Amino acid sequence: MFVVKRVLLAVALALLAAPVAFAQGAPIEIQWWHAMTSVNGELVNKMADEFNHSQSRYKVVPVYKGGYADTMQAAIAAFRAGNAPAIVQIFEVGTATMMAAKGAVKPVYQLMAEAGEKFDPKAYLPAITGYFSTADGKMLSLPFNNSTAILYYNKDAFTKAGLNPNRPPKTWPELFADAKKIRAAGYACGFTTSWLSWIQIEQFSAWHNLPIGTKANGMEGTDTVFEFNNPIVVRHIQNLVNAETDKSFVYGGRTTEPDQMFVSGECGMTLNSSAYYGLAKAGAKFPFGMGELPYYPDVKGAPQNTIIGGASLWVMGGKTPAEYKGVAEFLSFLSTTPQQVRWHETTGYLPITKAAYEATRASGFYKEHPGLDLAVIQMTSKPPTENSRGLRFGNFAQIRDVIAEELENAFSGKETAQQALDNAVKRGNALLRQFEASTK
Repeated sequence: MFVVKRVLLAVALALLAAPVAFAQGAPIEIQWWHAMTSVNGELVNKMADEFNHSQSRYKVVPVYKGGYADTMQAAIAAFRAGNAPAIVQIFEVGTATMMAAKGAVKPVYQLMAEAGEKFDPKAYLPAITGYFSTADGKMLSLPFNNSTAILYYNKDAFTKAGLNPNRPPKTWPELFADAKKIRAAGYACGFTTSWLSWIQIEQFSAWHNLPIGTKANGMEGTDTVFEFNNPIVVRHIQNLVNAETDKSFVYGGRTTEPDQMFVSGECGMTLNSSAYYGLAKAGAKFPFGMGELPYYPDVKGAPQNTIIGGASLWVMGGKTPAEYKGVAEFLSFLSTTPQQVRWHETTGYLPITKAAYEATRASGFYKEHPGLDLAVIQMTSKPPTENSRGLRFGNFAQIRDVIAEELENAFSGKETAQQALDNAVKRGNALLRQFEASTK
């Protein structure tokens, strides 16, 4: 009888333990949609894999969904269909759209508090967090792959052109002059630029302390209007148009299309994201250097500070408390100093925490890899102004296409630089009004 009772007790205990064992054997899946490719995409997969192996309760599944705009559109469509991912990577110009999507997102500050995760917004670089936070400092999304624009130059091309390979141009007049010498040395292209609107309008304006739009570039309200058709920007775009005549400057596309023009050795210089470093290092067969963005020395106060690009991680609404707990733990994992140091040193993206930046600097990494600290220096060397805090315009993904289309008209001779920028402002303002109406 005693033996029978022992057996029955063992069976009962096994049945009670079965659900726990099942839960332990089937971790909660967390979908993470992103837009990272090549070296950056490989590291995204590795980070997720390391988190998955660090515990057994959750499994983060990274899914590449195309470019930034494609990823945002896919996430919005998935939310409407009721099958959104838990985490989605949204580029910085999608911030206003995500903020306006009430119910579609779970603010990060709220997520971390509810999950009981240690979370201090002050631990992150303020030049980054302000972009993704409310006016009172509440972080809505987690900064992830954030960058700014810098100059890359081919040291062999500089040597062949009789230029100092350890001295990149500091001003736009110097850059245009160096580009002519590189062309004369036999290169097909003096310089090019990726991310046309981001670098030649947005970064250019912040670097010269010029407004892109009113209301602190939209940070203080949706009733903003564009102002980037000012004389300094017009002059700059006209200089680019003029430089195209002898291929000192060659336009290669709106976003990443010109990337290969530099690593292939076709162009001696390029303006690109600091996060281009990993791709340049992997693809270039020549020594290259990095420099700060050029500026026009006759513009008062220039250079000011650059603004961020890249993306942050937004948490989608409608998930269970258990899923949100896993998301919160994963975001904490991504913010750890070792993960951030590796991300920064491998990709060229900014370290998002102060601790990661200090750890990288203290290790001597910047001395061994000069130029990789330029992004942080450019963004923090001066206190930001209303013109250089960042931007928050609705429908800005579409507006960037409008800007690129109009600048292409200038490059092809269909419009003057003034006409192109006036048209871009007019068409852009129409899209701003559409967005403003949709938020009321």
